[in-house]
Amino acid sequence: MKKIILIILILASINTMTAQGESAFQVGEWFRFKMSYSGFWKAGNATLTVKDDEVDGKAVYHVVGKGWTTGAIKWFFKVEDRYESYFDKTRLLPYKFVRNIDEGGHTKDIEIKFDQDNNKAYIHNKKHKKKTVVDTKPNIQDMVSTFYYLRNNINASTLKLGDEIQSDMFFDGENYGFKLKYLGQEIIDTEFGDVNTLKFRPYVMAGRVFKEEESLTLWVSNDKNKIPLRIKADLAIGSLRADLDAFKGLKHQFKIIPN
Repeated sequence: MKKIILIILILASINTMTAQGESAFQVGEWFRFKMSYSGFWKAGNATLTVKDDEVDGKAVYHVVGKGWTTGAIKWFFKVEDRYESYFDKTRLLPYKFVRNIDEGGHTKDIEIKFDQDNNKAYIHNKKHKKKTVVDTKPNIQDMVSTFYYLRNNINASTLKLGDEIQSDMFFDGENYGFKLKYLGQEIIDTEFGDVNTLKFRPYVMAGRVFKEEESLTLWVSNDKNKIPLRIKADLAIGSLRADLDAFKGLKHQFKIIPN
């Protein structure tokens, strides 16, 4: 349960892979996802919101991601997660990242400030009152800003079957290599009607947060918005799935196949 919420907060922001130079999202964009186990057991909800803000006098996008369990599941495993990313409006590189989670009593309260010029991450673990500095790779992204960066720098029209899209991401005090594999197009049935989608296999190439063998699949709308419509994680028994069930503030028209 907690992993699918984390996956949503990471992957849902890949909602707009467009030609470089054309912004595909805007302030006011909002998504809500419903999560289910094996397609029918309600498990939780997650939201993503794009706001205007400032960091050290610099205008930034402020993205807030929330995830929480609902129904019977929350009585034996309660999840309340909040992720925030503050990233530059021009370069789309993060200046600040917040992770505040409670997953079945396991809590974290971490704030990271990025020095993009000197490739440093200043980590403040508020729960344990500990501060550390870690070297980062150039132009590092956090787990949320990664995809807002990709959405404005990948041209979906040039993707070929099997293409792999890579990026460097900083999470839990470590540098990770993130990768998406393009699996082609597929028409899927959604809350809003039939939609032509682009299908991806997302995974982290190395590290302990995610493992390559996890069977994750992501579907995004094949239009200028590239809305994240569905995320599925196949498990040893059953599957976890997240489906978009509400949105507002899109920058471009959402294309649905007419009946």
